[in-house]
Amino acid sequence: MSDATRPERPDAEASGRPERAAVVVGGGLAGLTAALALADAGVRVTLLEGRPRLGGLAFSFQRGALTVDNGQHVYLRCCTAYRWFLDRIDAASLAPLQDRLDVPVLDAEGKPGRRLGRIGRTALPVPLHLAKSLATYPHLSLAERARVGRAALALKGLDLADPALDTQNFGSWLAAHGQSERAIEALWDLVGVATLNAVAGDSSLGLAAMVFKTGLLSDPGAADIGWARVPLGELHDTLARKALDSVGVRTEVRTRVTSISHNENGRWSVQVPGETLHADAVVLAVPQREAHELLPEGALDAPERLLEIGTAPILNVHVVYDRQVLSRPFFAALGSPVQWVFDRTEASGLREGQYLALSQSAAQDEIDEPVSVLRERYLPELERLLPATRGAQVKDFFVTRERTATFAPTPGVGRLRPGARTKAPGLCLAGAWTATGWPATMESAVRSGVSAAGAALNALGRPRDHLLELFEEAA
Repeated sequence: MSDATRPERPDAEASGRPERAAVVVGGGLAGLTAALALADAGVRVTLLEGRPRLGGLAFSFQRGALTVDNGQHVYLRCCTAYRWFLDRIDAASLAPLQDRLDVPVLDAEGKPGRRLGRIGRTALPVPLHLAKSLATYPHLSLAERARVGRAALALKGLDLADPALDTQNFGSWLAAHGQSERAIEALWDLVGVATLNAVAGDSSLGLAAMVFKTGLLSDPGAADIGWARVPLGELHDTLARKALDSVGVRTEVRTRVTSISHNENGRWSVQVPGETLHADAVVLAVPQREAHELLPEGALDAPERLLEIGTAPILNVHVVYDRQVLSRPFFAALGSPVQWVFDRTEASGLREGQYLALSQSAAQDEIDEPVSVLRERYLPELERLLPATRGAQVKDFFVTRERTATFAPTPGVGRLRPGARTKAPGLCLAGAWTATGWPATMESAVRSGVSAAGAALNALGRPRDHLLELFEEAA
């Protein structure tokens, strides 16, 4: 047996407070955040991760000489929690933001001269910051653009605190506010599918309204896009582990927790193969089904609700060409199965040619398709969108599949998402699927980690100042 501890800190001794220990189960972004927040507050932390690496579902792996991200992950300027996390692990410069929102949108079926449109902003105040982009967007008619503007103003007026929004679907709301099928495809789903991992008709109005109000209708720069210019593993594994080490967190990978129990003395026992760890607080930062399996009896009033939270897949298609075929860092597509395409050449370490990654959200119909079928589907689509691919040689084609990439943002999911606190003293929940108010994004994961750390510090009788006061809005 061992205590979930590291060598005693001099500052703990000087404070006159007994040092407390915590175990964080799960090394994704939620668990990493909780571990750092607790350690920064003077708590001894052990982080346990069943995989051989940290980072959860935002990770990298080697394929020959290529360093491959399992999928393309982006964040927005309004993602203040994830931006804090990048700063905390000294990685902000490796995942910079655009100076100003600019999304090229290619319509595979567009007329010559009108295939390329852009979604961008100016420095004008909300909602005028989007007016120029909407007025010149070639993929919608003049009447459709006018109706989009009216729907955006109606969306801005919704009260995100109204629980009734969660029971409605976004698609029906859009139709009731004059949005055509084309407008939904060319604008609302273009953004919504990538952020919610569901089409409008399958999305909670509450979550969709949160995405659009926060990202596009809160601040002129809120939707500026950021993404890693290095492999995700360098951020979420290498640099995150360095940050954990710097505050003395004991990090164990390839270590799966088998049970968690509350002892008569008020402490917790966390069982892993060959060892029992003891702690004053435990943060469960694992997917909802795994959390359900590990929760002790009585920790939640209705633990079966965790099993009602559905999941949604993301498919990523990776293509390596023998030459450059794309001159911009990314684009979104219309009139094609292709959704978003990113240039990953430099980040992957590729020396010759170009490496494109296609991010395909809400991929329920494709997630189990054979690679050969996907190759026959997507290579011709890339030729339709990018003429330069027509004379290029495909050096490699492969796919990565995340069958349970996110929780499904279906109407009614809000009532199923638990908060950080449980009824068991010192046991807290974290994960993008918990009640953060956000869809399943990196932002939601980090916010959940902050909330769980705050709840654990309260249970330990420790103040939440310094780190948590610096980031109050995520708690």
